[in-house]
Amino acid sequence: MTVEDIALSMTPGIGIKGCVHLLERFGDAAAIFAASADELVERAELRADLARNIVQRKGFAAAEREIAHCRRHGIRIVASTDADYPPLLREIPDYPHVLYIQGDPAVLSGRCLAVVGTREATPYGQAVCNRIVEGLARQAGDLTIVSGLAFGIDAAAHRAALVHGVKSAAVLPCYLPDVVPAQHGSLARDLLARGGALVTELSSAARLNGTAYLARNRIIAGLCAGCLVVESPASGGSLVTAHHADGYFRTVMALPGRTTDRASAGTNHLIRSHKAQMILSAGDILDELGWSAGERPAADAAPARLTPDERGLLGCFRTDDPLSLEELQALCGLDPGTLATLLVGLELSGAVRQLPGNRYMKL
Repeated sequence: MTVEDIALSMTPGIGIKGCVHLLERFGDAAAIFAASADELVERAELRADLARNIVQRKGFAAAEREIAHCRRHGIRIVASTDADYPPLLREIPDYPHVLYIQGDPAVLSGRCLAVVGTREATPYGQAVCNRIVEGLARQAGDLTIVSGLAFGIDAAAHRAALVHGVKSAAVLPCYLPDVVPAQHGSLARDLLARGGALVTELSSAARLNGTAYLARNRIIAGLCAGCLVVESPASGGSLVTAHHADGYFRTVMALPGRTTDRASAGTNHLIRSHKAQMILSAGDILDELGWSAGERPAADAAPARLTPDERGLLGCFRTDDPLSLEELQALCGLDPGTLATLLVGLELSGAVRQLPGNRYMKL
C-alpha cells in the first residue's frame, strides 16, 4: 500500500468504478499519478476536470490524514494491488481499491462462506445457523464465516463461529474503529481475539448514510465462494447480498422454511425460482462448493452431541414407528415453534428423519 493508493480512492470525482477503470488502464496508483492530464484523458477517457483533480493531487492531503488515523487505531490498509488483498474480491467488477482491516487479513484469503439473513431471526433460523456452522467446523477445516455483524442471523453466524472454533470476519457499513451496531462492540472484540477480522471500504472521512449498508453487501458476496441465506422475508439486505453473489458467479444457497413463515418467504422464493440451491446440512454446502471434507462422524454418534431438550424430545420416540407432529406435540407438551426448532436440530444431527406427511422417524 502506498499513499497514492489511498489518494486515488479519495480524489474528488473518482468513485469505485473510476478506480477500477484507471487501474485497468495504468496498472497501479503510482502510474496513474505519474501520468499527465492528456494521458489520463486519452488513455482512460477521463473528463478533463477529473484528470486535473488527479494531476493536482487533490486526494493526497486527505490520504495523509487517513494514514495517521489508521496508525493511531491499529488499522491495516490493504490495496487491491497488494499481495494480501483477498483474491476472490479482486475478481468482482466493482471491487474496492482500498480495504481498511483490523485483525488478520489472511482470514479473507482462504475458504470464505457468507452467511446472511434477516435481522428478525426466528429460533428456527438461529438453531439451524448454529448447527450448520458446527457441522462445517467439524468437516471443512480452514474456514472463515463472513457476515455483516447486524442483529439476527448475522450475529448468530458470528457467535456460532466463535463457539465452534471457526474464524469469522465482519464487513462493516462504517469506518474503523467504530462498530455498527454499537451493541455488538463486544462481539466484534471477540472476533478479533479469536483471530478474525473487521473489514470496511470506508475511510474516516466518509459520510455515513444508508447506501453504505447496500454497498457493503457486495463486499460480503465478493469475498466468498458461496453465500448462504438462512432466513429472509420477501425483501431485505440478505437478498441483495444473494443477488450480488449470483452476479459474481458465486454459489447461492438458501435454507428452506415453512410456507407460512414470513421469515422464510425470501429463501423459499430463491429456491423456487432456481436462484439458490436448497441446503439442509453442512455436507450440502461442502458438496455445492466442491470443498473437501474431513472425516465425517458416524451417524450413531450423533445423539451424544444433542442438547438436553433435543435428547428429551428424542426420548418420545419409544419405537421405530414414525410419529406425526400432532403425536409428538401430545407426547412432549411443547409449543409448535419450540417443537419445530428441536426437530430441525435432531434432523441436522442425523438423529431423526422427516417423512412425507409431516411425520418423523428415529434413526
